[in-house]
Amino acid sequence: MTRAINKLSAQAVKAADAGKYSDGGGLWVFKNEDGGGKWVLRVHVHGRRREMGLGGYPAVSLKEARLEAEKWRSVVRQGQDPIKLREKQARDSARNLHLLSDVALDAFESRKAELKGDGKAGRWFSPLELHILPKLGKVPVSDIDQRDIRDVLAPIWHDKAETARKAMNRLSICLRHAAALGLEVDLQATEKAKALLGKQRHQTQNVPALHWQDVPAFYQSLNEGTVTELALRLLILTAQRSAPVRFLHLDQIEGDVWTVPASRMKGRIGTTTDFRVPLSTEAQAVIEQAKAFARDGFLFAGVRRGVISDATMSKYMNRRGMKERPHGFRSSFRDWAAEATNAPHEVAETCMGHVVGGKVERAYRRTDFLEQRRVLMERWSGLCCGTPSQIVRFANAQHQ
Repeated sequence: MTRAINKLSAQAVKAADAGKYSDGGGLWVFKNEDGGGKWVLRVHVHGRRREMGLGGYPAVSLKEARLEAEKWRSVVRQGQDPIKLREKQARDSARNLHLLSDVALDAFESRKAELKGDGKAGRWFSPLELHILPKLGKVPVSDIDQRDIRDVLAPIWHDKAETARKAMNRLSICLRHAAALGLEVDLQATEKAKALLGKQRHQTQNVPALHWQDVPAFYQSLNEGTVTELALRLLILTAQRSAPVRFLHLDQIEGDVWTVPASRMKGRIGTTTDFRVPLSTEAQAVIEQAKAFARDGFLFAGVRRGVISDATMSKYMNRRGMKERPHGFRSSFRDWAAEATNAPHEVAETCMGHVVGGKVERAYRRTDFLEQRRVLMERWSGLCCGTPSQIVRFANAQHQ
């Protein structure tokens, strides 16, 4: 015989005095003296009676209590204990808050301020996104061990060694971040995984670069006056990386000095100081020529919006059948400074934006060698333009 259900009405529940009232089907409302109460579902499963709370009244209405009761009655009909199932779901939900994908995103957000451009290019996160999270993203971070990491990175460990190294590094940061959150993780998992994977066979190759003696011919061939060629010319003349050149804003230039914001400088760990670049006469002429293409203050504007992409200059060189890449001109400059000048090491390195010396040494040495660099870059410009005087001599080079 089917038990009657839905015996109560919303008005009857509201008007009821303190006591217990059945809606049928095991659903009860326990009213208090103050008019509040709670909903309780009574069921029989595995030969015993179980009572589970379905929420307080009036926060949970009669209609909502009936829907919730039917959901758990269905669980009973399947032979499961609804209370144990609800507890398991709560535990799983709590664990899901600590999936590797969640921890990785949280770690990324907490480090954005430390990353160039707040990590907007996605380079910090992409090794995780491409090689770790597709297989381990839904795994609770506390469950990840060295075997999981080995299995994920094994396919690229030797063939894409640098990518695999970055992915391993990012994962290690995520594990440390999880530990800081108070989660139980194996902080040695990545080191153990490296032991399982073995020493990488792949050798990192340097970016192909033109010999410094071949730079003048290439520089002088950049004579079409396009945005890409002008950007390449300035990159060569200043020995800077692609990003500072591409994002050069006119308000960064004052006279013959270009001040690159610290956030645009890579490889200057240990300093948050903006970097001054002395502009040779030729570099200033290139900037003047490029101003005709400026948009929103950016000297090397893209076709539709923003600035030219990271690949624009590389593709240009590739179309000319060159294996060398824009970044290689930094090596060209550095080799020239070493082979054709007696410029002090710290002057040549500072020209490239490198931080020279230890923390204590830098604390006492406040100079950025601007005047010495001005002389060196003017001579480098002369070499690129094919003018004489390719040898640079510094007086008392040992002490500058």
